[in-house]
Amino acid sequence: MAAARRERGRPDRTAFTQQRLPAWQPLLSAGIALPLFFTLGLAGLAVGLGLHFSSGTIRELELDYTGALGSNQDCARCTNASATSGPCLCTLHFELAEPFPGPVCLYYQLSNYYQNHRRYGVSRDDLQLSGDPWGLRHPAEECWPYRRDPRGQAVAPCGAVANSLFNDTFALHRLVNGSFMPVPLDSRGISWWTDSNVKFRNPELVNGSLATAFWGTSKPPNWPCAAYLLDAGNPNNTGFVNEDFIVWMRTAALPTFRKLYRRVHQGNFSAGLPRGTYRLDINYSYPVLPFKGTKKVILSTVSWMGGKNPFLGIAYLVFGSACILTGFVMLAVHIKYQQQNQMDED
Repeated sequence: MAAARRERGRPDRTAFTQQRLPAWQPLLSAGIALPLFFTLGLAGLAVGLGLHFSSGTIRELELDYTGALGSNQDCARCTNASATSGPCLCTLHFELAEPFPGPVCLYYQLSNYYQNHRRYGVSRDDLQLSGDPWGLRHPAEECWPYRRDPRGQAVAPCGAVANSLFNDTFALHRLVNGSFMPVPLDSRGISWWTDSNVKFRNPELVNGSLATAFWGTSKPPNWPCAAYLLDAGNPNNTGFVNEDFIVWMRTAALPTFRKLYRRVHQGNFSAGLPRGTYRLDINYSYPVLPFKGTKKVILSTVSWMGGKNPFLGIAYLVFGSACILTGFVMLAVHIKYQQQNQMDED
């Protein structure tokens, strides 16, 4: 009886449950390890050189418009005007000494801005941003203090990330025959596909109206208008599916970061930006001097690897060099002890 009871508590007598399956354990001899290190090293060097030279071919132009003392004077006057009288228009003139082949990307860059702060990063409601009716009316507790307005209405979108939405706008012009002509900027496809098609959705329309779907909610305190009025003329780019908003909501990991604002690849500029004189009109609204930050506009070309990223190529070069160096050290040790063993045998 006791033997039968013990037998019932044991695993089945199979090769899998009794761990008798055949297995292979690699034995890393010198003949295997040394070619492996040299192969990895050469592959790392090849990839690193490709990434490094590809990044070097990317052309970039950085324009600082922070408005701090001693910088661009036209934007410097906006640092005081924006705090008292709302948005302020400032202008930057610049020259392109060589053409920028398309597509050309226009980024904005902020520094000393810690989007990776935990309290800031979790201050959002993904259920609400997915268009869920319950989340729209009952924001998550993490959104506090931007969860409800003083009247008790739910803030949509709620949280610190949405409330701090970057709201400077830019318009680019090129000097042609003595007058500046606008350069078309495309706002489509600037966000991740998974964000704009999966994570962010508007609530279902009520009586065919998005404004009615947002009824009973309040805008974030720092926003000039409600979410359903963002690019209201384009139903595919308003509310929670506004691409500028979606780009901002993907928080950055480092205190200095850039985010894609627009692309230049339409009309007469489908081949890129030719050399010449340009003017950038900036609607200066976003304050950065209180936290000692900076603001930049960046024009950049792209390659097969994306935007300019010298670090990635350097990382592969360092990895490849380390593998090859380790291989040579192991080879020297192997030769030394092999000769010693031969002498001992003799």
